[in-house]
Amino acid sequence: MKRYFFLFITLLLTGLTWSTARAQSETTWTELPDSLLEKKHSPTKATIMSACLPGLGQIYNKKIWKVPIIYAGFGVLGYFIYFNTDEYINYKCAYIESSYGNMNGSYAYLVQRYSKEELLSAREYYRRNLEISCLITAVWYALNILDATVDAHLFTYNISDKLSFRMEPSWMPAGITRDPGAGLRLTFNF
Repeated sequence: MKRYFFLFITLLLTGLTWSTARAQSETTWTELPDSLLEKKHSPTKATIMSACLPGLGQIYNKKIWKVPIIYAGFGVLGYFIYFNTDEYINYKCAYIESSYGNMNGSYAYLVQRYSKEELLSAREYYRRNLEISCLITAVWYALNILDATVDAHLFTYNISDKLSFRMEPSWMPAGITRDPGAGLRLTFNF
């Protein structure tokens, strides 16, 4: 009789445990509709997108107004690279023609106008400008990526409407110091 009673109690407890575990698993595995799920905004994704195609990270961050600024910067820098490259090649070839004493070559308009030293100086000037233009273009590209990364990190940051700054004149009575004085009081509310 004890054996049947013990078996009965064991089965009863196992059944209760089984039904409780099944109920818990059903509640933990219920799926929420897509409208209730918060989509995670990834800074890594924004960085990679902006590195692959400048401006794509800004579009992902919903800052589309920055894309024309990025491409205008690349356009201006591309023009400077093109212009400085063209002038560098012109003065380099003119210097080579001047070195060989060819006064009627393809670059005669430069060779006849400038001396050999002036051609060399102009060549170095445009070479330096070309290098600086390439360096600034690389910095502009890196700033594009940095901007997308920072915007993605701050994507869910909420600025309160209570944020304020107030500056007003203040008067310090003679009790704190020997002489009374005037000053400015700065008040930040956040």
